[in-house]
Amino acid sequence: MHILVINFSLDGISHEDYLKVADELAPVFAKVSGLKSKTWLSDQENNVYGGVYAFESQQALDDYCGGELFAGVGSNPNFTNISVKSFGTLEGPSKTCNNCCKDCDCCDGDNCCDCC
Repeated sequence: MHILVINFSLDGISHEDYLKVADELAPVFAKVSGLKSKTWLSDQENNVYGGVYAFESQQALDDYCGGELFAGVGSNPNFTNISVKSFGTLEGPSKTCNNCCKDCDCCDGDNCCDCC
């Protein structure tokens, strides 16, 4: 799993208008190849927004960062103070903490599969 964290501030768009845009864009992000999940971030008090993206591979993360959706979001004039950081993960402790096999029928509880 590879993680991408993006933060930005809003400029010239209200929190409420951003929520509408996020709701409209969520289905577009749901179709990104290799994206396992995206958690949308919001700290309205400090004007910090963004997302935490979990990709199935480094290649999927790189493909997203080289694509039109990433470029379009990055060039949005309503987003300022943009920061982008990618991370690898520690799979063993992450699976333990995420209870990855808790609801997976193909895992025996000790040996996790790749589906969860």
